[in-house]
This record gives sequence, structure tokens and C-alpha cells, in this order.
Amino acid sequence: MKLLLLEDDELLAESLADSLTGNGYRLDLAGSLKVARALMASEHYELAILDLGLPDGSGLELLAQWRRQGRDLPVLILTARDTWDDKVTGLESGADDYLTKPFHEAELIARIKALLRRRSGNVTQQLSLNGVSLDEAGQRVSVEGGPWIELTGTEFLLLRYFMHHPDRVLSKDHLLNQLYTLDQDIAAPNLVEVYIARLRRHLGKPMIQTRRGQGYVLVSH
Repeated sequence: MKLLLLEDDELLAESLADSLTGNGYRLDLAGSLKVARALMASEHYELAILDLGLPDGSGLELLAQWRRQGRDLPVLILTARDTWDDKVTGLESGADDYLTKPFHEAELIARIKALLRRRSGNVTQQLSLNGVSLDEAGQRVSVEGGPWIELTGTEFLLLRYFMHHPDRVLSKDHLLNQLYTLDQDIAAPNLVEVYIARLRRHLGKPMIQTRRGQGYVLVSH
């Protein structure tokens, strides 16, 4: 599960990153709105943690932009501001929760878990693309209305990522980064090929195309 942390205080960001990865989350760090926008445009995140005071603007501006774009991921705001007006402004801008500095990292982890639990009960449970339907709750796939096929955990994660990023060339290294956290053993070099072959057996070979020397593409039409 991958999170985005937008925090320009390097010491705090490093401490939070250690805590979050220690709790099993994968994490991308951004120290500015510009970097956060670029990451959000190229990655899929389950949750974002935003500081408000940043060198190139306010985290609220970015949050409002995401909501206008239809990005519905849970957002937790971190800020040194603690007035009720600030909190109301943050929540009205689309934040899902609000944590005032200083805070205990255990409380941050607890709030993240609560937001993710809440989201799991509200998000659409099925993705559909080019005749492929992915049941997120049951971790199974159906092709052209055919019978449901049970997926392994890794097959499910890989297909889900492909379906969130159709028609995009995804390198082997990029896919491995989405599937494995840093504290796990280094994956075998051919692991992606193994799971691509399994997905092709489920979906049909033309669905996932190989770009020689670049990576793989899930075609949307």
C-alpha cells in the first residue's frame, strides 16, 4: 500500500518515513507542491499526508486542485495551525482528517489506519477496462462476462496497478517497486515476467503487450 507524504521539514519527513515504512507502508516523499503534483500524475496512492505551509504555496491549494480533478483518495492534513477556523477551512477544502503539530507518531498511524478502513467500505469494489472486470473485494477477475477467476495476492496487485495506469509503458523495475516494500528480500529478476505470463493466461496475451527494452502496457481498447 503506497502513500504520499508532502512535508518540507526534512527531519520530520525522515522520522515519519521511518515510522510509516516500519508499519508496512510504501512511501514517496515530496518537499514542495511541484514535486507532489508530478508524483500524483505518475503514481497511484491509497492516501496522502499533506503539510499546509510549503515553500511554493499552501497544501490546501493542492488539495482543492486534486478534488476538482476528481481524485478521491483520503487526505490527512498535518499543520502547526490549531485554530478552529484553520481546521474548518482544511476540512471544507476536502481533507478527511486533521492532525496538529506536535503529535505522537502512534496517533498518526492510528488515524491513517482508520481512514483506510473507512475508504475500503466506500470505494467502488469493481474496476472495468476493455472487457476485463476486477473484483477488488474478492480479488478475482472476469473477462468478457465469463466466469470469475481467483487471483493470487501478487496477481491481484499487479493487475490492479495496470488497470489504474492503462496504455502506459511500465518498466520491470517500476512494477517491482509497486509490489514490494524495501524491507522485503530482493525479488528475483524474472519475477515480473512470471506474473505477466500468469495474467496473460487469464486475460489473453494481447491484453498486456511487451515493449522491448522498455516494459509492459495494458491496452485499454
